[in-house]
Amino acid sequence: MRLNVTDFRNHAATRLEVGQEARFVVLTGPNGAGKTNLLETISLLAPGRGMRRAAFADMVRHGSADGWAVAAQVSGLTGEVRIGMAFSAASDDQKRQVRLDGQSVRSAGVLGEHLRLSWLTPAMDGLFAASASHRRRFLDRLTLAFEPAHASRVVALDKLLRQRNRLLENLRANAAWLDAVEAQLAEVAVAVAAGRISAVTALAGAMKNVESPDFPFPSARLRLEGWVENRLAESPAVQVEDAYRQRLAESRREDAAAGRTLTGPHRSDLLVTHAAKDMPARLCSTGEQKALLVAIILAHAHAVRARLGGHPPLLLLDEVAAHLDATRRQGLFAALAALGGQVWMTGTDAGLFAGLAEHAPCAAFHVEDGQVRPQT
Repeated sequence: MRLNVTDFRNHAATRLEVGQEARFVVLTGPNGAGKTNLLETISLLAPGRGMRRAAFADMVRHGSADGWAVAAQVSGLTGEVRIGMAFSAASDDQKRQVRLDGQSVRSAGVLGEHLRLSWLTPAMDGLFAASASHRRRFLDRLTLAFEPAHASRVVALDKLLRQRNRLLENLRANAAWLDAVEAQLAEVAVAVAAGRISAVTALAGAMKNVESPDFPFPSARLRLEGWVENRLAESPAVQVEDAYRQRLAESRREDAAAGRTLTGPHRSDLLVTHAAKDMPARLCSTGEQKALLVAIILAHAHAVRARLGGHPPLLLLDEVAAHLDATRRQGLFAALAALGGQVWMTGTDAGLFAGLAEHAPCAAFHVEDGQVRPQT
């Protein structure tokens, strides 16, 4: 990968080149050096708002009045491709502009045709104790690696829900409009739920890859709980769509009183259980929750590789080794090497990655004050 970053976060002008032979790319340096910022630029090479879900305007380097730009040359699913993107602080729509091989594209969704990504960040450590909305976003990101079109469906779902909520403010005057919106909403809702179910099923199937007695991470059981999802497990999608449309019509007064739609995939939850202990993840220790997250990300990478005919996703693991003991670190490194893809990792201490090169070729860089240099 060749990466050029301009005025992004604390990087004024950073160039980084890593050969395909490097299976591990390690970025070390002090806190605030810009390691995670580099991972964030890579996360923007896929559909979505990146690993921090930040506004594009917030990514502009402090002191720069123009905006930011990221250019990368990567070996993707269709071969070598040049991806360029830029954000102008003066833009009216506050969106990034995306180019593929020098040609402008209308939507960032097309990036999913070239690169699939998955990541793990410290901000995700509280996932199991957080609200259901956090777990839905987590699952949507995992689903996106299987099916790039899932992102547009989630956006459409949110838009239709907002439209319905506005119409509910005046039921009598807008009943016909409500019928039309609810028909669209039912169709999109079932598609979103089906995509999530497919992802959870793939994850469950791939979890066998982390169930070896020698593997230092616990196996997780995953289940998607929700009104639409529960019915899709028993009935064809077309029947569930009709049932949900009827449910929406019957609950108009209740939803109007609440000021929101109370039933649908926007209320679903991803339930995770520590398989060996038969314990909900939210009740596990902090260390066990972290280990479960690692296991899920690894299982996801295996599932994506199987879905894409042997092409694993590019993994971005921010501070992943910091709170793992030596046994789990080495187990993680071995598992990542077995996947066969490229993995980017960050850490404050280069010693955390001792022995990494024994598992696969490694490229190491030191990051400080927005500057990057090869690690000696």
